[in-house]
Amino acid sequence: MKSLNVRNFAAFADADLEFSSGLNVLVGENGTGKTLLMKLAYAVMRVAAERERGQPGQLAKSWLERRIAEKLQAVIRPESLGRLVRRRQGRGRCDVAVESNGALAFSFAAQSRTTVNVHQVPRPSQTNQPVFLPTRELMTIYPGFLALYDNYYTEFDETWRDACQLLGAPAVKGSREQEIGRLLCPLEEAMGGRVVLDSRADRFYLQGATGRVEMPLVAEGVRKLAMLARLTATGKLMDKDCLFWDEPETNLNPKLMRSTARAILDVCASGAQVFVATHSLFMLREFDILCSTSHAEAERRFFAFDKANAAVTVQQADDLADVAPLLLLDEDLEQSDRYLAMEEGLDHIG
Repeated sequence: MKSLNVRNFAAFADADLEFSSGLNVLVGENGTGKTLLMKLAYAVMRVAAERERGQPGQLAKSWLERRIAEKLQAVIRPESLGRLVRRRQGRGRCDVAVESNGALAFSFAAQSRTTVNVHQVPRPSQTNQPVFLPTRELMTIYPGFLALYDNYYTEFDETWRDACQLLGAPAVKGSREQEIGRLLCPLEEAMGGRVVLDSRADRFYLQGATGRVEMPLVAEGVRKLAMLARLTATGKLMDKDCLFWDEPETNLNPKLMRSTARAILDVCASGAQVFVATHSLFMLREFDILCSTSHAEAERRFFAFDKANAAVTVQQADDLADVAPLLLLDEDLEQSDRYLAMEEGLDHIG
């Protein structure tokens, strides 16, 4: 995805985001719309991937209008599409324009329940299915989750189902195995084993030096790395693929955060585009360090979300120093100052 332009979407009055072909890091406080924006981008890319796999008759504007509306509702889960329109007096309308493999533009009104109007239809092109990983790991809920989701009403949004479906895909064999093995090596070292799917039990295990361990007995931070390892093994994070990951640092210790940041940049180096939303000052700095050292060739872009006067503004630049995300994480910095002051006070008393 090259760009995303939104007008009156959620808390955004007007936002124009230009993305890197590699790493894109979204940082900001809770309620600034990072996850919503990623889900919007994911839903549009997923529909585009479905369209390329459909019959020629499905390329019609009416098909896109129906599928975009369905996917937005399934991924974001508003009571009606109009709930996604920014609140203001009078009748409002949300406008979305996406530039990926061609331009796509659509809109929906505040009164709309299930209707999207497509204004520009992109030309057909080869589009891979994107991946969206939520903040929680999915390895332990994978057994039976697809059947549960498809047969019963649940409160899980459809990114969970989509991700589980991709996690269950078979591992890749053939010419790409060597490249995949190179990407898997540091992940498996950090996890202490390799991820195995037992198709008969429909469960994931971690195969290590001491044997096979079922995923519920594996530390949650390691299970999050296991998702990335499995998607890598199935070839879903290679050239022209796209990964969205919401707060990958959740439940990770600093050592695993470092491994995760490096793995994400390795995925970018393999030709995939990655979007990460984070609250972690540690993770943000780790990306900056790696992009200045071992992954200096990585294409990257940083986005700082700030909410002021009931509207969210976005700063963006290729270098972290050119945006102000650290100011948005000033609680971390302020705590460090308070801690140092406390230590100095104790030393003075002593």
